[in-house]
Amino acid sequence: MPKLTLEKIRKGVICATLTMSVVLVGATANAGAREQAMRIHNRLAGVPPAGPVLTSMEADILAGDAESAAFTAMDNSNFYSVTLKNLAAPWTNRDFSVFVPLNDYVATFIGMVRDDVPFNTALSADILYVGSGGGLPGYSMTNNDHYEQMEQQGMDLQTTMVQSSQSAQTDLPAAATAGLMTTRAAAQAFFIAGTNRAMFRFTLVNHMCHDLEHVHNTTYPPDLIRQDVSRSPGGDSRVFLNNCIGCHSGMDPLAQAFAYYDYDDVAGRITYTAGQVVPKYFNNEDNFPPGFATPNDDWENRWREGQNSLLGWDASLPGSGSGAKSMGEELANSTAFAECQVKKVFHNVCFRDPDSTEIATMVTSFRNSNFRMKQVFADAAVTCMGN
Repeated sequence: MPKLTLEKIRKGVICATLTMSVVLVGATANAGAREQAMRIHNRLAGVPPAGPVLTSMEADILAGDAESAAFTAMDNSNFYSVTLKNLAAPWTNRDFSVFVPLNDYVATFIGMVRDDVPFNTALSADILYVGSGGGLPGYSMTNNDHYEQMEQQGMDLQTTMVQSSQSAQTDLPAAATAGLMTTRAAAQAFFIAGTNRAMFRFTLVNHMCHDLEHVHNTTYPPDLIRQDVSRSPGGDSRVFLNNCIGCHSGMDPLAQAFAYYDYDDVAGRITYTAGQVVPKYFNNEDNFPPGFATPNDDWENRWREGQNSLLGWDASLPGSGSGAKSMGEELANSTAFAECQVKKVFHNVCFRDPDSTEIATMVTSFRNSNFRMKQVFADAAVTCMGN
């Protein structure tokens, strides 16, 4: 009998693995309706379906209506309590960690998806979702106890949340509410300390899938760049002209929309001072005294011109305004915003990135559904149900 060497054993394992992979790929590629229904449910809800649910989904797929099967899968409470929560949790902190407690940002996202609230209002609506029943403490501007208790009690996020408004639950006036951006969780993560540029940068990353280096452009004028940005970092003006200006010339005119917001770390709450620019906008004003001194919360989108016009700005909007609400409308009605939701959902459901054709098709469907996020999930699940 030939002696088995370590190398022969290793090669044998590799061959067996490759053979099994071919078999599995072939089986997946030719998956029947029942297997496709199971895959849709597992990917949307994260758990296997009950027998009657699986049979119903299978029948829909056999009838050529896989979309209905996907919506059936989204009736499972785990879609809300697990899939949606884990998708949104990284958007609420600077570390992009999923390991954070339920909070008002995540709960509001889940509620908007559940109730088919047009998601292009996510950065501008006066909206907030809170829990009901279970002896919960009331919503508080100064702590997260309400939502942590919901999680500790294992409350079903599909059935126990009700839609409210930030102006009803907080002391923010309705005109100062800006959807997810003015939730307590967002303020704690992105308005704390700093210069409020973090709120803009993380909103850009989380909801438009672009970071500042993606929109870097040195051709915009520097007249609205704040005083804290040195025009000669390290004594070399070329650094400013070739680097700093590329981000700040577009970001600072937009981040001016947050000029009246702050986060009180001692009280643990968001603050809003109408008509009064918060002191942080004048941090390090001596770095370049002739720079822009923020007078109000007016904002301007200079990215509508030049290479960043490719983000697809809505021509029906003015491209300028006052305050976070109107600026949020500007961002959330762009093509980049719609594409970002599609990319995030598709990757979450299909475990791969969509190609350009899939993105374009799903963006059209998203818009035609009045920005219904469940439509995006359904489209993604149907697209990759066979693999």
